[in-house]
Amino acid sequence: MLISRTMSSPRIWTAALIVIGDEILSGRTQDRNIAQIATWLNSQGIRLGEVRVVADEMDAIARAVNDLRAAHDYLFTTGGIGPTHDDITVDAIAAAVGVGVTHHPDAVAVLEAYYASRGGITEARLRMARVPEGAALIPNRMSGAPGIRLDNIFIMAGVPAITAGMLDAMTGTLEGGAPIVSVTVGAWAAESEIADMLQRAEADHPGCAIGSYPFFREGRTGANFVIRSTDPAAARACADAVATGLSTLGFAPTEGGI
Repeated sequence: MLISRTMSSPRIWTAALIVIGDEILSGRTQDRNIAQIATWLNSQGIRLGEVRVVADEMDAIARAVNDLRAAHDYLFTTGGIGPTHDDITVDAIAAAVGVGVTHHPDAVAVLEAYYASRGGITEARLRMARVPEGAALIPNRMSGAPGIRLDNIFIMAGVPAITAGMLDAMTGTLEGGAPIVSVTVGAWAAESEIADMLQRAEADHPGCAIGSYPFFREGRTGANFVIRSTDPAAARACADAVATGLSTLGFAPTEGGI
């Protein structure tokens, strides 16, 4: 169960993520980008509001792009920008926004330099220099092939280590709000026994949201309660209120969770 309400903020910046790839949907590959992108966005003061996983299909990608770029401040995509014929993300996004596809001269230069001692540039490798018209590049220090920025769309690699490098290159470049901080308190308690207390604690601490995450371990039922806020002092005060409430109800609180 998740107990939540809108946190007070003069401006909440949001992002969406499209994970692209038949290999994700088939289960052959497990996605690891969602967590790292969500964590990075939070550190930039941006909240990940929605994630979609779509197949390597032009229409599916284009529909998701147009839906999500309009609904959020930023849209990130991962996957489908490699050198093979089924890497169609650039084409799909270009079609979605109504522009053509071109070879970015800076991307061509980067790839030529990168592959100079690796067998040279090929037609397949040049595919990784293709961008929607009007796009800028996101540096890729690991494998040469850059990511792409087009307006509020960020087109990134599917390989998590490469994505991490691209995120690092963009750190501090996007406009956002205050990062969300969190404090966790755990207890061996069933949610039904403490739900009213959690609701009161959240209501008494404006700007805080409490997420309740139950588990069953060692033959017992428990839950961890994550208090989130853009105000560290408010999050701490709310967590203390939850801990006090648990103790009052006869449950020993565990700072940091169980």
